[in-house]
Amino acid sequence: MRIEGCGALVTGGASGLGAAVARMLADAGARVTVLDRDGEGAGRLAAEIGGRASAGDVTAEADVAQALDRAAEGAEPPRIVVNCAGIAPPVRIVGRDGPHPLETFQQVLAVNLTGTFNVMRLAAERILTLEPREGGVRGAIVNTASVAAYEGQIGQAAYAASKGGVVAMTLPAAREFARAGLRVNAIAPGLFRTPMLAGLPDDAQASLGAQVPFPARLGEPEEFAAAVRFCVESDYLNGEVIRLDGALRMQPR
Repeated sequence: MRIEGCGALVTGGASGLGAAVARMLADAGARVTVLDRDGEGAGRLAAEIGGRASAGDVTAEADVAQALDRAAEGAEPPRIVVNCAGIAPPVRIVGRDGPHPLETFQQVLAVNLTGTFNVMRLAAERILTLEPREGGVRGAIVNTASVAAYEGQIGQAAYAASKGGVVAMTLPAAREFARAGLRVNAIAPGLFRTPMLAGLPDDAQASLGAQVPFPARLGEPEEFAAAVRFCVESDYLNGEVIRLDGALRMQPR
């Protein structure tokens, strides 16, 4: 599917992987709307790329609907949806302060899994009303999983569970929307230079990057964005989860 001329919604787009995706889509000619809890950050990026911004929480139906309405002002609803919003608090199941707080586990699942599903279901409802383009394609959804879905480390039980859910719902979602020409894929990134890792000292970042077989470094957000572009433009790619990790296999800790 050609990106040029399409509307696009990127969640978690104010920084990190989401910001790189938003810039890539705008450079490719899409009308990009950035949805992020950081409304100021979303606004700054939208101004930079000539897009639109919407402040909101992916777990709130009204916030997502508002972002979709904003994206459709004066144009058709977005055909491209990329879910990058997520959180990853490190908490052991049983730590020094006792068992893993249940509310923290629920919050991680709410944002990473339920939030992804919420955006997908509300966006898909609108995409399915659009006229198909060449080849019967109506749109493309790309969700963000993680290598933690396969090799979650100690302290990542909640995060791994949430991203495992994203992996698991990729195929049934793709199968459900297949007849309508709406594709669903996911990317499972490894260690990337996101704001969370960028805040670490240089030697700590280098140590993490050295764990990657090749190339032995942290991934760059632009490389994630390039993978998203491949998912959007490759019409035969559907129901797939792509590991983007330099052959990394996470160790227990």
